[in-house]
Amino acid sequence: MSEVAEPHSLMKAKAGAQTSAYVLHHYDWSESSLILDLFTRERGRIAVAAKGAKKPHSQWRSLLLPFHPLRVTFPASAKAENPEVQTLRSAEWVGGSAWLHGAALFSGYYLNELLMKLLARQDPHPQLFDAYDQALPHLASSDEGAVQAALRAFEINLLRHTGVLPELHRQTQTQQPLEPAARYTLHGEAGLRAAQADEGGLSGAQWLALQAALESGMAQPLHAACAQARQPLRGVLRELLHYHLGTRTLRSRQALADVQRLLDHP
Repeated sequence: MSEVAEPHSLMKAKAGAQTSAYVLHHYDWSESSLILDLFTRERGRIAVAAKGAKKPHSQWRSLLLPFHPLRVTFPASAKAENPEVQTLRSAEWVGGSAWLHGAALFSGYYLNELLMKLLARQDPHPQLFDAYDQALPHLASSDEGAVQAALRAFEINLLRHTGVLPELHRQTQTQQPLEPAARYTLHGEAGLRAAQADEGGLSGAQWLALQAALESGMAQPLHAACAQARQPLRGVLRELLHYHLGTRTLRSRQALADVQRLLDHP
């Protein structure tokens, strides 16, 4: 059988490396095939060729979509292939996908864009993969507070696992402990420091709660800590992300803003 005709059953039939994965983005490769940018648990962000995925009768057409939790197989070793782009051998939906639509869809694409821009290829971050997997269902919530808390929790996890989030229980440059009632903000170069009069920031107590939640290694405490500080945290994390991204413009945010303008002024 061809690779295209049996994507749901090849997991046990073909030897190769298996991993949990999500599709972040896809590119046209030929009239019938795609290049996929995958976020995988064991291998990090990788590029794979999905041969025949664009053919009208390919089962992959409805499978290789963003936000679908997958189990994929590709060659166990990249030595025999292009190390930059490997051939997708099989893909299997494992269930439990988040149904994202409307604003939630843009939030999901926002997470994908952050991963595309901040993660190097072939750099595994299994805990960040788990954080992404846990964030997606929250994006579909009708509770806007829960959605915003999930976004902030993922941003913090992303900054932490890419090594650019300083410790949140003390000032970065002076190493002085935080005063619970004082206000502090994050700066791209200076790290966590005392907020100026014209800066918002978070209270020391809120930063300490975030640090404790990160140290717990559990999703729920971090989600709760982000919910308690979601309004000021949004601006602080956005500035830090802009600094490390090197740009203030993200396609997902711009697309959402364009849609909102069209709805407001049809």
